[in-house]
Amino acid sequence: MKILLLEETDSTNTYVSVHADSLDDMTLVAAHSQTAGRGQRGNSWESEPGRNICATLFHRPAGVPARVQFAVSEATALGVADMLAHYGIEARVKWPNDVYVGDRKICGILIENAVAGCDLLHCRIGIGLNVNQTVFRSDAPNPVSMAMLLGAETPLSDALARLGEALRLRLADVGSAEGRAALHAGFLGRLWRGDGKPYPFRRRADGLRFRGVIDTVAPDGFITVTDADSGESGTYAFKEVEFLLEK
Repeated sequence: MKILLLEETDSTNTYVSVHADSLDDMTLVAAHSQTAGRGQRGNSWESEPGRNICATLFHRPAGVPARVQFAVSEATALGVADMLAHYGIEARVKWPNDVYVGDRKICGILIENAVAGCDLLHCRIGIGLNVNQTVFRSDAPNPVSMAMLLGAETPLSDALARLGEALRLRLADVGSAEGRAALHAGFLGRLWRGDGKPYPFRRRADGLRFRGVIDTVAPDGFITVTDADSGESGTYAFKEVEFLLEK
């Protein structure tokens, strides 16, 4: 894996998008500072310069159908969890692809795929991992970092190299049906709030708040949640239902 270090850029995802034609497969582009880091739903991503991992992995999967692209998301989240496990941090995957420790968010993931015909052309896998930042000034409700959990800082170069290797190993499974099945089983096994207990949700279509139990997540990424009070089940795509934090 090639690691390309930038002093500053607006967003590593944007940088990779602009330079996609000249980048080698499995190039990890990391920035000391991002001026316009992006999260899901157009949100900004807070990161103190030089304290965290702000990176985008450029990947050209060979012969992978676009219909199984959720496997890329699963592989990425599991790769982050694998890297954290090396440091003794037990992380879980919040559907669809954030990474949590307990009820606190340690990593956000933003994946942008380009499609050619029926196959994935390339993937821009953006990762914001809180490493050494200990004070967060944005209105994010629940951030946490490796330093806050470990009580010590981690050299960014070491963390970045271990992350790259963990991602390489996990993404290798996306190219086969057997590998994707293993990824999906691993995703379900590490699913945040996937313990059969009811938790608060909000349905985005009508704002309905309910306590629901996660039944499963399908290989295509759709989540099925059962209302603990009514017993009715619903299947949702990304952005159609959201988790709420316990008060």
